[in-house]
Amino acid sequence: MIEVYIDGASAGNPGPSGAGIFINNNGQVERYSIPLGLLENHEAEYYALIKALEICVKNHYQIVSFRTDSQAINQAMEKEFTKNKRYAPLLAQALTLAKQLDLFFIKWIPSIENKSADQLARRAIHLNKERADEKDS
Repeated sequence: MIEVYIDGASAGNPGPSGAGIFINNNGQVERYSIPLGLLENHEAEYYALIKALEICVKNHYQIVSFRTDSQAINQAMEKEFTKNKRYAPLLAQALTLAKQLDLFFIKWIPSIENKSADQLARRAIHLNKERADEKDS
């Protein structure tokens, strides 16, 4: 089973945001820091989930267990529902991707157990800033 740790982070709400994705594929590790532009924190969490699911689908990973420190993401995926209508299209996209996998699990974990994904998300925030600085140059 492939373990996928995800985290979304924003420097401000909204602010420069990033997705951190840490994948353990039977001992082979993959790390992703994906700049997301200006988003709110919850949006960054959804996009981290979506980006990770896209990676799993693209790489033909079929049995995956996701870990997130976002209770909102965990509950939305388990219940297939979000109270906040603003996030409904993001949840729908995540659910569609998850259904392309043979087995998809998601589990909430404390932030302390999600440090790798958190560090990658924070790195992605800085990548946003670097890209903005390059455009200004």
